[in-house]
Amino acid sequence: MDENNALAAFAALSQQTRLQVFRLLIKSGHTGLLAGDIAKILDVRQNTMSTNLSILTQAKLIRNEREGRAIRYYADMAGIQDLLDFLLLDCCGGKASDYIPLLTALCCPSPSQKE
Repeated sequence: MDENNALAAFAALSQQTRLQVFRLLIKSGHTGLLAGDIAKILDVRQNTMSTNLSILTQAKLIRNEREGRAIRYYADMAGIQDLLDFLLLDCCGGKASDYIPLLTALCCPSPSQKE
């Protein structure tokens, strides 16, 4: 990932509804959610949701699959991994021991870190 792609990802997440969508899709895991269900859960109009889903998809934070006439959305784990790699590439002057606590927190959050 380059700097422009990282900026696009952060810009996409800098809006409240898009951040809520992103978090919702992270929580939904491998089952994902239909576009209409996302709109209902977050109480957002369909056309507004469509725009937000498009922005998140272009930023490579979410992906979609067509199911007949419906579209199911998922968190794009490869895109998220690329963003994390970009952020951590030069972390801690190459001293892995300094960023292990960060990686541990990302992989295995403590009960106090969960909502």
